[in-house]
Amino acid sequence: MASSLDAGDAALAAFDADHTAVEGMLDDLGGRLRLRVLTRGAVPRSAWLRTEPHHEERLTPLRRERGPDERGWTSWVAEAPVATHEAVTRYAFRFVFGDHQAWLAADGLHPGDPDPQQHFRHVAGYAPAAWTWTQVVYQVFPDRFRNGDPTNDPQGGAWSVDGRPIVRRGWDELPTRGMGAREFFGGDLDGVREGLDHVADLGASTLYLNPIFASRSSHRYDTVDYGRVDPHLGGEPALERLLAELRRRDMRVVLDAVVNHTSDHHPWFDRAGVAEPPGAFADPGSPHRERYVFREPADPESYVGWAGVRSLPVLDFASGAVRRDVYGGDDAILRRWLRPPWRIDGWRLDVAHMLGEGEGAAANAEHLRAIRRAIREERPDAYVLGEHFFDATAWLQGDQEDGAMNYAGFLRPLLAFWAGVDFRGDPERCDGAELERRLTRVRARLPWPIALSQLNLLSSHDVPRFYTRVGGDRAAFLAAHHALFGYVGVPCVYYGDEIGLEGGEDPDNRRPFPWDEARWDARIHRTVRRLAHLRRRHPALARGRYRPLLARGDAHAFARVHEGSAVIIVTHRAGGRVVLPVGRSGVTGTWTDALSGEALRDDGERLTVDVERGGRTLVSDADVLGGLPPLD
Repeated sequence: MASSLDAGDAALAAFDADHTAVEGMLDDLGGRLRLRVLTRGAVPRSAWLRTEPHHEERLTPLRRERGPDERGWTSWVAEAPVATHEAVTRYAFRFVFGDHQAWLAADGLHPGDPDPQQHFRHVAGYAPAAWTWTQVVYQVFPDRFRNGDPTNDPQGGAWSVDGRPIVRRGWDELPTRGMGAREFFGGDLDGVREGLDHVADLGASTLYLNPIFASRSSHRYDTVDYGRVDPHLGGEPALERLLAELRRRDMRVVLDAVVNHTSDHHPWFDRAGVAEPPGAFADPGSPHRERYVFREPADPESYVGWAGVRSLPVLDFASGAVRRDVYGGDDAILRRWLRPPWRIDGWRLDVAHMLGEGEGAAANAEHLRAIRRAIREERPDAYVLGEHFFDATAWLQGDQEDGAMNYAGFLRPLLAFWAGVDFRGDPERCDGAELERRLTRVRARLPWPIALSQLNLLSSHDVPRFYTRVGGDRAAFLAAHHALFGYVGVPCVYYGDEIGLEGGEDPDNRRPFPWDEARWDARIHRTVRRLAHLRRRHPALARGRYRPLLARGDAHAFARVHEGSAVIIVTHRAGGRVVLPVGRSGVTGTWTDALSGEALRDDGERLTVDVERGGRTLVSDADVLGGLPPLD
């Protein structure tokens, strides 16, 4: 996980070290850790493992275990106690030479003691949703994927959203800015089921569905009834049919949990004054009043809405009733759908960082820990995924979430590198070195099993599609997909990205899926499909160690390494010849291009690769390519 690419002087450049918290390099012996680190190049005078029991430094000598081997690698080992004063055990490695020292932390080599925030991390007893590591996730916005049952389509004018009548759109129309929440295109869960042939053929194995519970808008982030699937999506029978078909195909599903806020038409809130008993808005004496925050008790309009949106009143987790009905009670929302007959595989927690007590996110961590416990009580391997646009590492230390939608640690760095903009669309400079630094900054602050569980994405229902962000530049778009399927974490394809569907700001990023294949970009589809299948098949891409190889100017390259095999991802904004130090991956020999089949031979240390503008994926074991979908 660490790299001499970060070294700024010749002394560090003459030394390399490698450690990732994978089995064999980290073994939890029950109260103690056995840790191994590999080095090559300059030979240290002494070597140490640094830990911090009780917040005080402890240096334990590293013992030379074996080596150097035929490639020059030496293995060192030491044992240390698991931290008892906090859940996370932090550690780093120190190597002393004649006139300098080198420290190895999760973000690479340092000439001196690195910030403890960058130390390696281990959480004793943490149980990851390890099944996610082998998955390719496909995100579906239900109203826009496929219409499987026109009889349940919403009819124009049948009700109002934000005081304006809903509109029924034709499938080939485009969403209209300012009307997104009240535009319906007719997609439903039977349509999702009908589209599974396409999803499976692509290589995806898990569905992430945007909200499916009863609501008044087309995005359904304004829940009216958490216990009922929206009838315009086909209701519970359609969900049962979809889940049965997913199980038949050995596929999984993650649902969207919107429990930070409700619709203002939810019976608990009852803006329309039709519920029995009356809701919090309709009656100050309502038993549901405690579920929401009112700044002025006598003024029903003083309630707090999510991000100021009046149709989305925020739930107050200081309320015992909210805690009971969301996660604490036997029939709580987050428990019910994990049980038979539904047995979903996980929850995506909408705006997870904002949930809490009162107007803000007070006691957020306390409630997310309780939510995790409740979910895992129902299903021990359930995936707990949080939505975070910014740094999510505080929520990813083993006690709250398994993974986050990796905007900060993947999408935003890739967007800056390939599109030259930040997520707001403003100019942002990012070369290969900065790309590596930004990827590493987030990855290094995560325990390794959690790094493997991050949901990496290029597009979603909340941001413009990546293809549009790069101005329809196919080479850039496909290069980003080489990174998506190669980088540490779980790749997620937003419906339509695989065929070149474009889309700007919400709601344009939620266009209906075009099922006429004549409208697809065939090259994009074939490339994404082949890379997705390779991702499912190659263990190095599921759990392999990360070894940066090149990060400079327009070029970026890294290797994923697992049990003697490796995959290299190399991308280049301008195109050109690069020389990759493959010896530092520990795997050398012949490398085969996963798309073209071209075979390249390294010299035992370096591999010369010609890269057209875009990206290449190279594998050390060509036999894994047999049976992958063809490119033509």
